[in-house]
Amino acid sequence: MTITLYSYPTLFGVADNNGYGLKIFAFLRLVGLPFVHEHLFDASSAPRGQLPNIVDNGETVGDSETIVAHLTRNYGLTIDHALSERQRALSLLVTRLLDDLYWVMSYSRWKDERYWPAFRAALLREHPSLTEEGLARARDYNFQRYFYQGIGRYEPDAAYERGLADLGVLAGLIAEGGFVHGGEPTSIDAGIYGFIANIHFYDIDTPLKQFVSSRPELVAHCLAIHERVMRAQPHAKNG
Repeated sequence: MTITLYSYPTLFGVADNNGYGLKIFAFLRLVGLPFVHEHLFDASSAPRGQLPNIVDNGETVGDSETIVAHLTRNYGLTIDHALSERQRALSLLVTRLLDDLYWVMSYSRWKDERYWPAFRAALLREHPSLTEEGLARARDYNFQRYFYQGIGRYEPDAAYERGLADLGVLAGLIAEGGFVHGGEPTSIDAGIYGFIANIHFYDIDTPLKQFVSSRPELVAHCLAIHERVMRAQPHAKNG
């Protein structure tokens, strides 16, 4: 068995500074599948031009939901085996909510002039191969994406209202001392971790980080998953 995960680079101590890539990293660690982790800046050759993707014994699979389904099917994974139909429906709704939160998180990094300089400096500091010119092109590209998706037409306060509402729902779903569906994590917990870890460990004090820091249930969930995934599969290699 050979699985290679291709995703964006690390930042502020998390394995991928993108929520979707960190979701798959956490999922692979939680289910105990060994894998090689390769970090990319350029997603142009990835399926649909997006990361993450995996190569599993020569088969390329893109899109985080499709990756989870592929791995679950091909390796007989039981992480979600006990979920009821209602719980599966709730997981799907949370997945769609995370899709909304993604845009606000990205906006806070690339578009908001208050936080962009610190984000740019962190990328250049942690990844010396990057250049100011390359990041400027990436920012221009993201501005186009934000405009056509819609979040780019929002003023910052209105954009953050959306993200804070999403985070409030997530906080309400997490049981005290546990995970979304009980005492053990399921795949949706990996998805939540992918996004919350990229806010909690983010060393820039955005409104999203302020909110997460104020909600003990979100922090506890993030740290519980983080501990599990960072101690699991020590033989998995990083590229």
